[in-house]
Amino acid sequence: MVKTVVLFPFRLVYCLYALILFIAGMLCVLPFVAVFSLQNSRKGWDRIYRICRWWDTAWLTLIGIRHRNVYESEPDPRRQYIFISNHISYLDIPMILRAIKRDSIRILGKIEMARIPIFGYIYSRAVVMVDRRNAHERSRSVRELKGVLSMGISIFIFPEGTFNETANPLKEFFDGAFRIAIETQTPLQPVLFIGTHDLMHYRSIFALRPGLMQSIFLPAIEVQGLTLTDLPTLKEKVHKIMEAGLLRHGAPWAAVALNSQ
Repeated sequence: MVKTVVLFPFRLVYCLYALILFIAGMLCVLPFVAVFSLQNSRKGWDRIYRICRWWDTAWLTLIGIRHRNVYESEPDPRRQYIFISNHISYLDIPMILRAIKRDSIRILGKIEMARIPIFGYIYSRAVVMVDRRNAHERSRSVRELKGVLSMGISIFIFPEGTFNETANPLKEFFDGAFRIAIETQTPLQPVLFIGTHDLMHYRSIFALRPGLMQSIFLPAIEVQGLTLTDLPTLKEKVHKIMEAGLLRHGAPWAAVALNSQ
C-alpha cells in the first residue's frame, strides 16, 4: 500500500507523458489519413494502415514498451488468414500493428470507438466497424470482411467481441470469425497477446506502465472442406487451443482464472 502511494505521482507523470505523445502523434497522422481516405479503397486503406503502424511504433518506443513476436508456427507470408486473438487490454490495438507484419490487413473494430474526437475519425478510416447490438450492421460488416478477403487481403477479428472481464481465461467466442472462415475457406491464425493486461489493465488508462508485451503465433487452423454444420465444433476447438496456449505461455490472468475454478 505504501509503495503504491509513493509511486503514484511517478505513474501519473508517466501516463500524462504517454498521453501527450499519443495526441501529438495522432495530430501528425491526421492530415495523412485525410488525404489517403480520398484515394481508392485498397491503396488508401493500405497507406492508412502503414502510417498508423509508424505512429504506433514510435509511440510505444518512446514510452518504453517493447514488443516481441514468438512463433510456435510462422504464418506463410504468401497466404491470407483470418487472424484472431484474445482481448483484455486497450494495448491490444497497438499490439495488432506491431504483431502483423503485413501492409494489407483489415481489422474489425467496435463502432463505439469512432465517437472519440479526432481519434474516432482516424479509427473509422482504418478499420471495418461493427455495431454488435444491431443485426443489420453485423451482417453488413460480415459482407465487407468477405469482400476484403476476396481481394486477397487478410483480416483481424477479436472473436470474444470485447474485453474479457470474466473469471475465465477466455470469454465465449462469437460465431462471426468462424462463419467467415468456413464460408470463404480461409484458414484461421490464432495469435495470443501476452503482457498487454499487465502493462495496461482494461479498467483504467492510468494503469499504463513500460515493459514487454509478446505476440504468440500458434499453428494455423485449416478449414478446408468444413461446412457451417461444423461451426460449433470448430469454434470449440479453437477456443480450447487458445486457452491452452495462454496457460502454456504463462498469461497471469489465465492462470488466476484457472486456479479459481
